[in-house]
Amino acid sequence: MYKLIIRTMREDDIPSVLEIEHVSFSTQWSRQSFLNEMYNKYSFLKVALFEENIIGYICADYLHHEARILNLAVHPDFRRRGVATMLLNDIKNALKTQGCVFLYLKVRESDTGAREFYERLGFKTETVRKKYYGNPDENALQMMGRI
Repeated sequence: MYKLIIRTMREDDIPSVLEIEHVSFSTQWSRQSFLNEMYNKYSFLKVALFEENIIGYICADYLHHEARILNLAVHPDFRRRGVATMLLNDIKNALKTQGCVFLYLKVRESDTGAREFYERLGFKTETVRKKYYGNPDENALQMMGRI
């Protein structure tokens, strides 16, 4: 029986991560975007593996007592199985070790599934960023939760 493993993202994980990125978002991060975060000493990048396959990932950065979720996605075949919750909890634990208290993120206004997911985990909408996203143009909701 296989179990889910969460570990730090490595450079050789990026092709698999980019495949998930491609099927998850209309505007994707590039390989270089992931590399930039990977080598930023104030960032944490994690992957979720099932049967040695990457099925999800999360990227966060921090400064002082505040942190941001920059990117979170799970392969469509593994959604609604707790993978995103496990990734988020793992990254929150890592951020807590750095003294972070507040966790921010942005989500497309129309992405009700993501909004409801974050709300279930205690995040609340703080502000609206007009036309934050492109492809298509859309507002972002900035949400905040406590670590």
